[in-house]
Amino acid sequence: MKLRILGCSGGIGGDRRTTSILIDEDILIDCGTGVGNLSVEEMRKLRHVFLTHTHLDHIATLPLLVDTLFNDLHDRPLVIHALEESMEIIKQHIFNWQIWPDFFELPDKSRPSIEFQAMSAGETRELQGRTIEMIPVNHSVPGVGYRIQNDTGSFAFSGDTTTNDTLWEVLNRHDGLDMLVIECAFSNSEKQLSDLAGHYCPETLIADMSKLRHRPRVFITHLKPGEEDQTFQEITEGLRGFDVVRLHSEDHFQL
Repeated sequence: MKLRILGCSGGIGGDRRTTSILIDEDILIDCGTGVGNLSVEEMRKLRHVFLTHTHLDHIATLPLLVDTLFNDLHDRPLVIHALEESMEIIKQHIFNWQIWPDFFELPDKSRPSIEFQAMSAGETRELQGRTIEMIPVNHSVPGVGYRIQNDTGSFAFSGDTTTNDTLWEVLNRHDGLDMLVIECAFSNSEKQLSDLAGHYCPETLIADMSKLRHRPRVFITHLKPGEEDQTFQEITEGLRGFDVVRLHSEDHFQL
């Protein structure tokens, strides 16, 4: 299983891209501005998008992606997997003929360009030897993370979250975990804002990591621009016993 980090920043500017992870060639986890790193030919290989939640930094390029692929999707729509609540938000506020055309009705209702398949927390999908499990997390809007496994390895992505028990309980049910991609948006000096926004800061992340019985490599994502160095330093100083790495756009991994 191949992973390509298309975007992992909490903002934009310079080489910063917002959240999106490519699995092999056909699956996206989230659809932030990092999707713009793909060529059109690479986009044409996409078949599935799994969304963690509906904040703009995680869905910004979804409308543009569908529009770009429109002529390729007439006979095989792009499948979007998400919470029912998330898709209702996207239908109401994005594909509404005002912000963007309704590609659930184009080219016509009987042959839409996108197909929505609702998932519930705890549900799994099997896609060509890869098991994708949806995990409830604690964010300011309905949100989830995912655990993905095949016969050669496993990784988990927290999505956006703050202090919770659900992510760790699910991860601990499995025998192992090779790689954990987890968010930490703000430094400890902004803990109050972090709590309000439903994000980890180093203090709350470190406390929650003690709940995990596995020792995967830990990759920090979603650092806010301007605070990246301080926030990552606070994580590494407090998180002992883990191999902690700062994630960057266009990092590649093989599991």
